[in-house]
Amino acid sequence: METAVVVALTVAVFVFAFVAIAALVVLVRRTGAQSPRVAAPTPEQLEEVNAELEEARRQAAEIRAKAEAEAGEALSRSEAVEKTALQIRKEVEEESRVLKGELKELRSDLERRENRLAEREQRLDEDARRQAERGRKLAETETELAHRREELLKTEAERRAILERVSGFTADQAKADLVREIENQAKREAALIVREIESAARKEGEKRACKIVTLAVQRVATEQTAESVVSVLHLPGDEMKGRIIGREGRNIRAFETTTGVNLIIDDTPEAVLLSCFDPVRRETARLTLEKLVLDGRIHPQRIEEAYERSKGEVRDLCVRAGEDALVELGITDMHPELITLLGQLRYRTSYGQNVLKHLIESAHIAGIMASELKMDAMLLKRCTVLHDIGKALTHEVEGSHALIGAEIARRYGEHEDVVHAIEAHHNEVEVRTVEAVLTQAADAISGSRPGARRESLEAYVKRLERLEEIAQSYDGVEKVFAMQAGREIRVMVKPDSVDDIQAQVIARDVAKQVEEELTYPGQIRITVVRESRAIEFAR
Repeated sequence: METAVVVALTVAVFVFAFVAIAALVVLVRRTGAQSPRVAAPTPEQLEEVNAELEEARRQAAEIRAKAEAEAGEALSRSEAVEKTALQIRKEVEEESRVLKGELKELRSDLERRENRLAEREQRLDEDARRQAERGRKLAETETELAHRREELLKTEAERRAILERVSGFTADQAKADLVREIENQAKREAALIVREIESAARKEGEKRACKIVTLAVQRVATEQTAESVVSVLHLPGDEMKGRIIGREGRNIRAFETTTGVNLIIDDTPEAVLLSCFDPVRRETARLTLEKLVLDGRIHPQRIEEAYERSKGEVRDLCVRAGEDALVELGITDMHPELITLLGQLRYRTSYGQNVLKHLIESAHIAGIMASELKMDAMLLKRCTVLHDIGKALTHEVEGSHALIGAEIARRYGEHEDVVHAIEAHHNEVEVRTVEAVLTQAADAISGSRPGARRESLEAYVKRLERLEEIAQSYDGVEKVFAMQAGREIRVMVKPDSVDDIQAQVIARDVAKQVEEELTYPGQIRITVVRESRAIEFAR
């Protein structure tokens, strides 16, 4: 900074001197031009010289001021540069101090890691020495064991040679013959005992069961029709369709909104279709439409009035249906709420089978079987007619219909045997009474009889294919045929690969696998056929 000021002042002095000298030179020249000799200047000349000197002084002052301003600016810039340099120096010193601290920490961390690595290497060396020592000891032990094993093998070989020379058989041959003989004898004796016991029990059980079931089925005459999801209502004329539709479809929209049932009007002459999966709503809608057609006045308000009356009629029909079912079965003492719930099942279906008809049919079958077994027929009828009572509330209460029905029966004072038969008819509770077993049997007979329930063709074909696949998966099976609509499997086995005992085992295993994997009504019979033929020709 001081150097810049000195330079500026020096420049100003030199400029001032230069101007003065220039003025003197001009004055000398002018006087010399006027006279060759030196003469005293005139006042005008002196004034002109003074004016030029003043001008030179002024210019020198301006130059000096400029120089001083430039020097001040240089001084300010110099101070700013010095401040910046000082700040940068402080920052550099701070960063250097931080870096030195970090470097120190890194060095200490590196030293610790090196110490740990050294300790780890030392431990590894010690472990390696111990492993080497252990390996050496193991090698010595193995060598000793090998020598002992060789000695034992020699001793065993000598003993075996002596025994083989005495008996005339090798050790492997004797062992295989003994094991084979004992195994065959045990299998044959066990199979004979099991076959005799099963044969006697099966003959007696099948004889009595067939007799009871046959009598029960023969004495029960039921319809073989299945419920559908569509009801047909016949009209007095095709002009009634237009009145049902109404202006711009107003009536049909009001009807479907009020009843919750789809009304299908197509080209079928003098008929309309009512479609709904809920049979109660469908029957209520049918009665409503029937009243409207008979009255002839069809409009939204009239539809709502007819619908309310039809709901009351359906409730009365449910109560009447429950009472008629009990009268048909000869049961007189039952809680009114149970009668109402039983009547509601008139409009419920299970796989296309009417639930109320299924209960009546099952109750008749159970009563007949109870009479044959010298049991209380009325108790069995009561158990069976109420075993599906929970289906009337399955859309209102969560859970299995068997457990729901048992809770309802218990609430309304039914006998404990009746409650147990209801809750155990799908094996959700362990069966403890004969009544529960007969309830299951009557339920299965009613649901599995031909025409009782409908099954889709696809499900039926898949079930038959799976039956054949299960039987075909066993070794020695040659051909498999599913017969009698899937109620019997005929299994043909190879006679040279499968003996009679193995055929019995295959039949039992197939039956067990079918029970575990498939769902089906009734029972499926598995018949294993083993046939061997001897053919010769006489010439």
